[in-house]
Amino acid sequence: MTDALFTPTRLGSIALSNRIVMAPMTRSRADDDGVVGDLTATYYAQRASAGMITTEGVFPTLDGKGGVGTPGIVTDAQQAAWKLVVDAVHAAGAPIVLQLMHTGRISHPDLLPGGHLPVAPSAIRPKGGAWTESATQKPFVTPRALELAEVQAIIEGHRIATRRAIEAGFDGVELHGAGGYLPEQFLSSGTNTRSDAYGGSIPNRARFILETLDAMIAEAGPGRVGIKLSPESIMPNEVHDDTPMQTYQYLTERMPSADMAYLNISFFDRRENDYHAMFRSRFSGAIVIGGALNKTIAEGLIANGDAQAVSFGRAYISNPDLVERFAADAPLAKADIATFYHVPGPAGYTDYPTLS
Repeated sequence: MTDALFTPTRLGSIALSNRIVMAPMTRSRADDDGVVGDLTATYYAQRASAGMITTEGVFPTLDGKGGVGTPGIVTDAQQAAWKLVVDAVHAAGAPIVLQLMHTGRISHPDLLPGGHLPVAPSAIRPKGGAWTESATQKPFVTPRALELAEVQAIIEGHRIATRRAIEAGFDGVELHGAGGYLPEQFLSSGTNTRSDAYGGSIPNRARFILETLDAMIAEAGPGRVGIKLSPESIMPNEVHDDTPMQTYQYLTERMPSADMAYLNISFFDRRENDYHAMFRSRFSGAIVIGGALNKTIAEGLIANGDAQAVSFGRAYISNPDLVERFAADAPLAKADIATFYHVPGPAGYTDYPTLS
């Protein structure tokens, strides 16, 4: 057994006891008001042997909700509930980061206040459907293109959500810049056909992410804000960009990396573009890599200097003691896919046993 995964490190101002990060995963356990409960605190605390925990995506503004059971950090009640989660995780020994996820067009009027249309950079309808409050999937609708003043309001919403997260005790905040959600919708030419300061050229399309990061860092302080990116990702919410390498080069070169905690990128093969080499050469801060990893691959990424930490998603659902299992070279428990989402109670959430 090598020790690469089990050495301490820092991601910006966040100290990790090991290099294994729990990735953000939607679990759809919040109530109808977007408030998480006691089971959520238990769920994350069970997994606190991780070097760092990243929460599921949390909507930063009321128009950012994209699915039934997803939590927010917009109201006092939502913030107070997250504080209980943070306290439980800290008591169990891990730092925890809140992921802000505005889904943009990947939503539905049934999920939004007043039955309003989802918002997006441009009025382009996505494929697929949203899980609504009736626990049924309904086709996506054509979103409403944001007015210029509304773009500024959403950036401000991310700043306020960051403040709420820090006040709740989170060690950091991550911007979800992937998944086909609002930041990536602004960044990508296939979903952004605006002709104002937030559309058209690569600098204009990157503006939303860069200004949002600046607002979040101004609120949280240096070393406490990360971002998740996944260029050319094949996902149900896929977006298309005509020149992805040039787009992400520009974005990366202009991100305030010296003031950021980390860059979190998905691991994928290098069929067309070697984004890993690009990110490493242009981002001066810590890099976290995740996506379809196993222990052997993860150890190699740390040992070779490709990543400062590695993240695991689905493996953490059924293995709350993933760090201990890796340390003991023990087999991993399999997860029950049927209980990933929308299941009340502990089944498939807090009832997975540990080795002990």
